[in-house]
Order: sequence, then C-alpha cells, then structure tokens
Amino acid sequence: MNTEGPRDGYRSVTPRIVVDDVNAQVRFLRHAFGATGEVSSSLPTEMRIGDSLLMISSSNERQAFPAFLYVYVDDADATFERAIEAGATVIEHPVNTPYGDRRAMVSDRFGNVFQIAHPLPTR
Repeated sequence: MNTEGPRDGYRSVTPRIVVDDVNAQVRFLRHAFGATGEVSSSLPTEMRIGDSLLMISSSNERQAFPAFLYVYVDDADATFERAIEAGATVIEHPVNTPYGDRRAMVSDRFGNVFQIAHPLPTR
C-alpha cells in the first residue's frame, strides 16, 4: 500500500480530458486561461491553470469525451471574453450568483464545458 500520496504536483483528484486535437486544446487553454505547460507526444500533456493541473490526452488511445470544469480566475468577465476570442461558444454570460461567485459558462470546440468564476467581494 502506497502511503506517500500522489506524485509531486498532483492532487488527490486530477482532471484529465481526452480530445481529438491536443495542440488545439492547448492553444485554447493558453489563450482563454493563461495555461502553462508543453505538449507531450509520449505522455499526457500537463497544463497548469492557476494552482491546478489538468491532464490532456489524445483520443488516439481512447475515445474522446468532454469534461465539465469549474475554473476560478482573477476576472471572470475578462476570461470569458478571452475564451470567446479563442473560439468558445457562449452557454451563459457572466452573472452574479446567489452563492457569491460571478460566473459565466462556455463550451470549447471539443464539448468541454468551463464554468469561469471569481468570488464576489464580501460586504
């Protein structure tokens, strides 16, 4: 039994998405979210958005399937606009939610859905 926890840089749950074009997905994530990381041809690509790791794999090895990700950013409105510029489709324009986030929702060309949010200031 391994008691050391996940590998360095990973969390107990690390999202992984599978797409038909890893390079296109990486370009979208870089433009919309400022993601960092490099495409790997032999391993899943690892991208960082803020403090989180997202693994991206090619559908060559398995069937593509979409993800639904809630992404906290510094400015939901600006990130929403960058996502649209990068080719995302609007699902929901930015709104203030009753639970205290400003949130928008978009879908990328692979069907991945991103809820983009930042906490509203407390009163």
